[in-house]
Amino acid sequence: MAALLTAGAVVLTGCGAQPVTSAATPPLSTATTGTTTGTAGSQAGPAAAPAAAPAAAPVAAPRKTLKLGAKGTSVAWLQRRLAALGYLPGKADGRYGGTTLAAVWAFQKVNGIKPTSTIARGTWEALEQPKTPKVLVRNGKPTRAEVDLTKQIMVFYVGGQVKLITHVSSGSGVPYCETTTWQGKEQRFCGSARTPTGDFRTTWRASGWHKSYLGQLYNPIFFNGGIAFHGALSVPLYPASHGCVRMPMNVAEVLPGLLGKGVPVHVRGAFRRV
Repeated sequence: MAALLTAGAVVLTGCGAQPVTSAATPPLSTATTGTTTGTAGSQAGPAAAPAAAPAAAPVAAPRKTLKLGAKGTSVAWLQRRLAALGYLPGKADGRYGGTTLAAVWAFQKVNGIKPTSTIARGTWEALEQPKTPKVLVRNGKPTRAEVDLTKQIMVFYVGGQVKLITHVSSGSGVPYCETTTWQGKEQRFCGSARTPTGDFRTTWRASGWHKSYLGQLYNPIFFNGGIAFHGALSVPLYPASHGCVRMPMNVAEVLPGLLGKGVPVHVRGAFRRV
């Protein structure tokens, strides 16, 4: 990864700091697969006809236009529906705030809707008949994380099923140089602020706020050198980090309990500014 070089500067490839004793983790092979095997049973006589699956009850959305700050039963319905689909909108308290907005953005991006804070006809219709996220690695392990830099989302699979979908903000791609006090002395750090694509694995992590040479990371889970998933107070609709994958604070609260060590992380795509 290209980096901006400055005399006397330390060149970085991430936004966090690893312990010096950490060993490098080799990249995953893209040929790594996860398979499930079973034992077929047999019975004498003609096979019984399979029972018809019950038809799913149609979903009827409230269809009431909602704007950020709205309150009421329509907002609570929205929150419950998003949670049922694997998004994390926060408590179903009927209050449309920033936490729910981040889940709305993720849902809209998965469903091909331009992200907006307004819940109108297009979003309600998609909530009634939602799309599933595009699988980036079809031969991936059943439990894995996929980061789509194009859509700025992360999808976490467990046992081959979608467990969590979240809005993220990855590396801005804007070269930087910053001077800060690190390890007791003033140092200058420079880098390219990119989130590299590739196949990696989760390594070490920290609980709570973790101070790195480029700022504070909440509940970071590292997967590529100094690059980590972490909670942030600002997770805009565009790539804005030094290279890490920022996510909403409520997602960073629960992710460490779901995403263990050594789990494959696949990063694909590229964000295109318009």
